[in-house]
Amino acid sequence: MSDLAHYLRISNLLAGNLDIHSALRSVKAEIDKIIEFDHLDVCLIDTDKTWITSYEVGLQTTWSTIRSLVRKAPVRDILLGKTDHLLTGNALKDPRYIFPGAASAPILDHEFRSRASVVMKVLGEVIGSLNCSSKKEDFYDETHVEQVRILADMLAPYFYALRANEKANREAIFRAEILAREEGLRLGALSLTDALEAERQRIGMDLHDQTLADLTRIARDIRPGLTEPQHHRLQQQVQNMIQGLRDIIDTSIPSILELFGFHHAVLTHLERAVSYDSTMQFDVEDCTEGAVDSLPETTRIAIFRICQEAINNAVLHSQAAHISVSVSEDHEGCLVIQIKDDGQFQSHQHKPCHGLDHMKTRAQLIGAKYEITTSQGTQITVRLPQVARTRKGAGHENITG
Repeated sequence: MSDLAHYLRISNLLAGNLDIHSALRSVKAEIDKIIEFDHLDVCLIDTDKTWITSYEVGLQTTWSTIRSLVRKAPVRDILLGKTDHLLTGNALKDPRYIFPGAASAPILDHEFRSRASVVMKVLGEVIGSLNCSSKKEDFYDETHVEQVRILADMLAPYFYALRANEKANREAIFRAEILAREEGLRLGALSLTDALEAERQRIGMDLHDQTLADLTRIARDIRPGLTEPQHHRLQQQVQNMIQGLRDIIDTSIPSILELFGFHHAVLTHLERAVSYDSTMQFDVEDCTEGAVDSLPETTRIAIFRICQEAINNAVLHSQAAHISVSVSEDHEGCLVIQIKDDGQFQSHQHKPCHGLDHMKTRAQLIGAKYEITTSQGTQITVRLPQVARTRKGAGHENITG
């Protein structure tokens, strides 16, 4: 079969593929009949003109697993428009391919000696290069370069169109994901608003059932001629009422967080949540030297509220012997807050887990990731990325409730 017949066959095979990897694999056998190779790759310049992406058949190398800078590509002279082709009998010793910082590891690892590379253009613009490699030394000559040039001219417009289609699909998926996240946050904000309204109602009931009842009782007991013991008892009732009111206020406004910082506020909440006669142990560890306190206000309060909810759940439901709260940073610069207990996780199968939902929603609204594991006790992890740590006004203003 003549080369022309193979070229026609390649054109027919290309028409049935919708992505570059599939297209290159489908024509490999026909190209191999025109020009023998151990490795064939198409190197395409990204739209930013700085990076390249490679697609390969034959031997699998790191070229197709990571993007490389144009200036570090072994075919940079072609990509930068300095020449329309490169031909070498031994790339292992050719400084055009092997130079400081070059992404030439596959050439060295697989001993690609002979290489014939030709520019790929669309409407006069360089979009990449087509590269044939052989382990044999001095295997390619100018005749092979012309064969690769014809192949490059055939493949360039088709691969360019496929690349544009891939980009359009990625952008469509990205837009859909943004819309989905926005809708999720909208629903989360609505859910949290409902939760905050329920919290306001709870505070009102606490004030009605506790403080107002205490005041009514005290008003009834006040009368002329009280004995010393009666007077003392009234004083104690007033003190209890004041403390109860302070507890209600602290629940709605985290003043300790503002005055003394996150570590002290969490530790104080643990001390209040764990009863005096309980044997439950707890600790708070901050390995970041107060990183939470440098966050935007709404973000800091949201994290504190998540810790409050997790601590309350552990104290009330887990029967844990130990609760710990830790703050650290991971290798990606994320702030990691973990609340752990060694008790039994309560699944609440017969009623909705509003507390867990609220913690997750609060995390989403400040751009944090929320995870819960229950294999050995319960561990709640909130991971706040670097971008969310520095963004002013991060989160939703309603999360302060």
